[in-house]
Amino acid sequence: MANKTVSDESGKTLQTIRNLWPYMWPMERPDLRMRVVWASVYLIISKVVLILVPYFFKWATNALNGKFEASDLVPALLVGPLMLVAAYNAARIVQAGLNQLRDALFASVGQYAVRKLAYKTFIHMHELSLRFHVERRTGGLSRIIERGTKGIETIVRFTILNTAPTIIEFLMTAVIFAVTYGMSYLAVVVATVWLYTWFTVRASDWRIGIRRDMNASDTDANSKAIDSLLNYETVKYFGNENMEAGRFDAAMARYEISATRIWTSLGWLNFGQAVIFGIGMAVMMIMSGREVIAGTQTLGDFVFINAMLMQLSVPLNFIGFIYREVRQGLTDIEQMFDLLDVEQEVMDRPDAKPLVIDRGAVRFDNVQFAYDPKRPILKGVSFEVPAGKTVAIVGPSGAGKSTLSRLLFRFYDIQKGSITIDGQDIRDVTQDSLRSAIGMVPQDTVLFNDTIAYNIRYGRITSTEAEMRNAAELAQIGPFIETLPEGYDAMVGERGLKLSGGEKQRVAIARTILKAPPILILDEATSALDSATEHEIQSALDLVSRNRTTLVIAHRLSTIIGADDIIVLKDGVIAERGTHAKLLAKRGLYASMWNRQREATEAEERLRRVQEEDDLGVIVRGKPAMPA
Repeated sequence: MANKTVSDESGKTLQTIRNLWPYMWPMERPDLRMRVVWASVYLIISKVVLILVPYFFKWATNALNGKFEASDLVPALLVGPLMLVAAYNAARIVQAGLNQLRDALFASVGQYAVRKLAYKTFIHMHELSLRFHVERRTGGLSRIIERGTKGIETIVRFTILNTAPTIIEFLMTAVIFAVTYGMSYLAVVVATVWLYTWFTVRASDWRIGIRRDMNASDTDANSKAIDSLLNYETVKYFGNENMEAGRFDAAMARYEISATRIWTSLGWLNFGQAVIFGIGMAVMMIMSGREVIAGTQTLGDFVFINAMLMQLSVPLNFIGFIYREVRQGLTDIEQMFDLLDVEQEVMDRPDAKPLVIDRGAVRFDNVQFAYDPKRPILKGVSFEVPAGKTVAIVGPSGAGKSTLSRLLFRFYDIQKGSITIDGQDIRDVTQDSLRSAIGMVPQDTVLFNDTIAYNIRYGRITSTEAEMRNAAELAQIGPFIETLPEGYDAMVGERGLKLSGGEKQRVAIARTILKAPPILILDEATSALDSATEHEIQSALDLVSRNRTTLVIAHRLSTIIGADDIIVLKDGVIAERGTHAKLLAKRGLYASMWNRQREATEAEERLRRVQEEDDLGVIVRGKPAMPA
């Protein structure tokens, strides 16, 4: 079982690295590939210079000790002790400079990889179906992308800039020890490096599980925080600040435990590495010390071996650091690649063509649909919205009214039947052309936290200032905007909370007017408004729907009296159909809904009159008596 788990982990790691490769070696950017090549060249040169540093140290030590003998490997100019000391320090400076040059060359490659993969993930999120986004938590999703982009840079940088040089430096060190000092020194080096690497890998694998727990707790805490802040008003309505704080603190408590375990385990990992390398260095220094005493090695050899081991400790430490960072980076972007692996539920067919609008007639033919196979929503619905006409859909909650608009937008694909526009099945046309032909004024208008002008222009981002202002005037919001100190540059706040419900609806109408679609959907566009505001908004809606094929999903029946056709849905089927007058004459479901709403409206009106009379009485009784 354990072997299977290790195999699964290795397979997932290799798959993630394969997914990352196009970003580490971008085929569409030869300039960045050349930067990788030059960075690699400077890397190799820097390693050669780094190997020379201990030699200069050795020669300087022997020269100061009076035992230096010039050889062909050292220019005559450098035989002086002080010159060798200067050469030792110069080599260190050159090596550091080459490393910085390498990092500077590679910086754009790493940032390009981060940007491209983040962009691809962002695009993919928008391509996924509404079902995916309904089931996801926005806070957790943003956290996954944030950690994933950081993990990409870590992996790309360490894979190219540190793994290869670490291997190169170890091989060069091993060859020097074997040739210069014999196989016994090589055996100690190999044993030390092997034990060090084995311990690092095992300990890091153990820490990865802790890291996953910490990430899960972090995602959960962030999701709770964002969800609570987005619903700030609801929290206040019910006085549940303490409950929300408790939920967030519980998630952070789990994060605290995992984070503490991460740091504690890191301490044990670093201590174990220090012990292993310290023992290996002690063994080699004792071996060299004995030979110095015996006269078979110089003091410079003793210093050289110590310097080489100290230099080897840096890449060895990088072996542990690289492995930890790469594994942790892989863990961080694991979920991001899982997101990229989520398949689109709604896709354009390979032969999909742009929608061609002739008249704009919409037809639902025996449409059957269910979000969950066990609970069908639409059970064979058929009707037509003739070009330029208005058809209203009414019915009890859960009858499937709003589902029709989502299906027409192709947020979901139907299971049976067909939906056509001018005879073209919407599954056979591109989604972009389909959605560009349909305008939507929803019940709950959510605005971007930007200016009023930006939100209106969202209907057609290429519109001119004059076109944008004209749309606002037609939506009857222009005069209101002019009264604001910042005018069209006024910020609407998070989700448009700085505007009233009626003002937000007018902005939604304005951007739909600006889009100028041949087909329009009004999804309970006034149901959340008071009666007075509803009447004001309705005139704007009548204007925007004029001469357009319009599907109205209505809650308040008073808004659809003038519809060309009214369809009453119940339990996923059409229960009644006809004009307002005909449906009232049938005395069926529609008539009963109309009577209930009329009674509620009349009761509301009576209550309003009573309230006004009471207020007037208070004012009259409160006046001072008139003088005689």
